[in-house]
Amino acid sequence: MKVFGIDIIKGSVRSRTRRPVYALARVEDGEVQGVEEVTGFRLQRLLATEEPDILAVDSLQEVAADQRELHVFLQSLPPSTKLVQVTGGEKKESLGKVAARYNISFNKFDPYAEARTTARVAALGAGVEVIAFENTTDIVVSRHRSPGRGGWSQNRYVRKIHGAVLQKAREIEGRLRGAGLDYEKKETKAFGGYSRVAFRVKAPREMVPVHSSRGADVQVRVAGRQLDRIRFEPLSGRPRYLIVGLDPGTTTGIAAVDLDGNLVLLTSSRQMTMSDIVEELYRAGKPLIVASDVQQIPYSVEKIRRAFNAIPYTPKQSLSVEAKYDLTAQFSYTNDHERDALSAALDAYRSLQNKFRNIVKRVGPGFDLDEVRARVLRGQPLDTVLADLQGVPAAKKEAEPEAPVPERPVEDERVIALDGMVKRLRSYVEELQDDLRERDREMERLRQDVRRARSAAERKIRRDAELAAKDATIESLREQLRGERRRSRRLKKRLERMQKVAKLEISEDYTPLKVLESLTREAVRALQEEIGIAGGDVLYVPRTHGWGRGVVKDLAGTGVRALVVGGEPPDPHLIRVAREIDLPLLPAETVRPEIRGRTGAALTGAVEEAIAEWKEEQKEFRREQEAERVEYLFKEYRSEREKEVRRGG
Repeated sequence: MKVFGIDIIKGSVRSRTRRPVYALARVEDGEVQGVEEVTGFRLQRLLATEEPDILAVDSLQEVAADQRELHVFLQSLPPSTKLVQVTGGEKKESLGKVAARYNISFNKFDPYAEARTTARVAALGAGVEVIAFENTTDIVVSRHRSPGRGGWSQNRYVRKIHGAVLQKAREIEGRLRGAGLDYEKKETKAFGGYSRVAFRVKAPREMVPVHSSRGADVQVRVAGRQLDRIRFEPLSGRPRYLIVGLDPGTTTGIAAVDLDGNLVLLTSSRQMTMSDIVEELYRAGKPLIVASDVQQIPYSVEKIRRAFNAIPYTPKQSLSVEAKYDLTAQFSYTNDHERDALSAALDAYRSLQNKFRNIVKRVGPGFDLDEVRARVLRGQPLDTVLADLQGVPAAKKEAEPEAPVPERPVEDERVIALDGMVKRLRSYVEELQDDLRERDREMERLRQDVRRARSAAERKIRRDAELAAKDATIESLREQLRGERRRSRRLKKRLERMQKVAKLEISEDYTPLKVLESLTREAVRALQEEIGIAGGDVLYVPRTHGWGRGVVKDLAGTGVRALVVGGEPPDPHLIRVAREIDLPLLPAETVRPEIRGRTGAALTGAVEEAIAEWKEEQKEFRREQEAERVEYLFKEYRSEREKEVRRGG
């Protein structure tokens, strides 16, 4: 397997002036072939020429600035080359941590050393493959030149181009059929052949026997269909080994750390069954050790251990609360059950730290330390493990002549192993059946509790619905009561004002006045609602701004006796309108009213005198109107007479 590892020496993919320069390390069959300095263009040429199995990087930011550029970069890679990010996918970690798993050390400030390390750990199976395309490939065959306007030979030229597109499309279709691939074809007919043919092949790009190319008349573009989101798949399908701590009970606490002591899983739940716990741990990794925080391992923890065939661990004496706090001081948890489970896992890891250090000292670089430690903990000698991982059979010890061991046929050993497995499985089945019966009883009890709770909840819901309806009715009645109270207060105030006016009407010395805010319809409507306007009333208007002819006519229509006008002298147009409809306008200086709120009063003598004076002026106004009318008629008659004289000659 050939692996390329790269790391940026200088420059950046985001810079337009300083393009990146990479340190390129080649690793073939686990051996580093060499390291060199290449530009981005040179790297693309080497990838296209040598077609390595893996191109390894410690960050995607070294090859693309954003997702669009990443799609372009992946499209330019050879179909058989995988882009691998050795530091992980969604959850990244440093290159130093990844290299430490394989007992590899390097200078973090040397790009060449980082490129070598990236290639080596990728060759050992570290990292995730970056997948940006679906398992569907688009092939587009189109013209490579435009026909243009042309001349005498234009038709022959166009037929040549379109015929070349047709011939290339048939050639590609033959390749797809020969490879046994399913595809869909869409053709665009043109003069003499096709101008464009599109194939949608139901296969990944590396399985399609067609490559992008350009000719004199035809071009072929091969591209995978882009995913909506970049996907990461582990390069190695082997799960990581875990040290698991369990705290059983009403609330089950689960904690898992890897063989380097890093926290992988920490959770707790009141509703977890045995199968749920197994599934949760299976998703997190492969439990190597199952630990408890008490000296005697609980029965439920033992069943989980058997399910994974893991190594049991119990402390020499049950952990105290102070010890648990010391072990979990650097971690955060939500309850005591998570704390107990985490302390059990960390105690098991702490007891194995010295053994792990000795293994690291004896193991050379390039080995998967997790696999080595797991096999050693299961009882295999370290030399045998290393020889097995290297692919070299371990040296067999010579049998001592004085104590010959009789050989047992392989079939007998296999039968014995299978018999033991059958016994273990039968006992496990019996335990599961007991658990199932106990669970059925618990389920029936819970069903009864649910029925009782459901009936009580239904009663409560009905009662709450009735109370809500009654509360809504009460609130509606309260709103009506508030409205009626407001209406009662308004009517009471109106009655008081009307009583004041009535008292003034009884008096012979004073004439009551009703105050009209202005000569507008809104003011007239407000006065009508509060006190009322009746025939014979005398209204006081403090200002006449914004008056309207219609309002004055409406007041005259109600039979109002007079309007007392205050403030500045009224508009002459208003006086003329009042003269025309015979509505007395009395100046406030003459009447001298006394106003209190919406009502007032004036001396009856002053009002009568002012009205008499208005009437005298009104007679004079009528005489002037009559004189003007007679004069107008005379002028009209004379004009008509002059017209007749002219016509008669």
